[in-house]
Amino acid sequence: MTNTNSTPFRKLRWWIGGILFLSTVINYIDRQTLSVLAPYLKKDFGWTNSDYADLVIAFRIAYSLGQTVFGRLLDRIGTRQGMTISVIWYSVASILTALATGWRSFAGFRFLLGAGESGNWPAATKAVSEWFPKRERGWATALFDSGSSIGGAIAPFLIAPIYFRWGWRPAFIIPGLLGFLWLIAWRKLYHSPESHPRISPEEREELLRDKQEDQNESAASRPSWQQLLRLPQTWGTIIARAFTDPIWFFIADWFAIYLVARGFNAETALFAFWIPFLAADLGNFFGGGVSSWLIKRGWPVGRARKAVVIFGAAGMTLLIPTIFTNSLWAIAALFAVSTFAYASFSTMAIVLAPDLFRNEAVATVSGMSGTAAGLGTIAATKLIGYVADHYSFAPIMVAASVIPVVGAVLVLLLVRNTEQSGRGILRRI
Repeated sequence: MTNTNSTPFRKLRWWIGGILFLSTVINYIDRQTLSVLAPYLKKDFGWTNSDYADLVIAFRIAYSLGQTVFGRLLDRIGTRQGMTISVIWYSVASILTALATGWRSFAGFRFLLGAGESGNWPAATKAVSEWFPKRERGWATALFDSGSSIGGAIAPFLIAPIYFRWGWRPAFIIPGLLGFLWLIAWRKLYHSPESHPRISPEEREELLRDKQEDQNESAASRPSWQQLLRLPQTWGTIIARAFTDPIWFFIADWFAIYLVARGFNAETALFAFWIPFLAADLGNFFGGGVSSWLIKRGWPVGRARKAVVIFGAAGMTLLIPTIFTNSLWAIAALFAVSTFAYASFSTMAIVLAPDLFRNEAVATVSGMSGTAAGLGTIAATKLIGYVADHYSFAPIMVAASVIPVVGAVLVLLLVRNTEQSGRGILRRI
């Protein structure tokens, strides 16, 4: 029931978008704590680079598989409850990491952290589907997804001072407490548009009108995984992330190592390290903004999203020229353009699920695409290490440029209106 005595929030959906952004920021701060502390923990515990890589993989295995599980759970219990479980889980896991005594316990806590954090993207994607009309979903997705770049940038400035003052154990505990502060705001702010006590009648009417454009919205039953995997649109959504996310994690995890391998010392590399991350943040908003602008100008949703996908794939090919230059700033600039393009493509990859599927399937499809992306990233991490050790980074740069182009072509072929669109669980785009 709506509480008519509560003062409505103006543009409440953007408050929802803001709190989803904060969730992603906190998610990434918790995730990056180990990365920030890795040089010190490796020395304290005597870890090799392989030991550290296996800790990263322990997180990613749970994170990858958990997205499918959490996605299905979210479609059953709803966004509000599902996100609550996710944040409590990964906040507790972060805090408990302070109890670690060696590699095995660190690996166990990183696995638990990955499992808990896996709910963030399916939940945020489902929230965007519930709270934003089609013309604004690109912007809303860009907003929450940009929290990953912001969180990654903030983490060193938060974690390092805690470590130098109090040690590594508080450096895991304090970021973990942020999630519980966030939950207070989440539980007060988030409800569905139909029952929210602080939504204005005008905004509720606008959102419900957008939903009513899809026929039989309330009549569609929750589909099984098998039903979803028979649809080419599902595979297009999965491929969009599976062929792009591993490239992002290559840049995020290996950029500094790549610069050192090219002959730059570590101190010099740090000057250029954050350039691709800043570019990625801008790319999120460019992709979301351009596609939303095109939809407002009358473009069909599918065509507007695909235009950005084509741009993103083309821009990512600029990783190849980095092989042929020895200028630090030229390399940083080429990486920046590529991450800008990646983030534009990535925003479209995330928003495809709410574009294509009705609400009762959005989190499930989003979770499956996240799992595919995560498994691809695990395989890519192992392969990158082997190729870099035995050959060079040149084949990796070529592959990182070509794979997104292949992904874009497959997205163009698979994400389309068919006879099933507009009926059952599929929307027309």
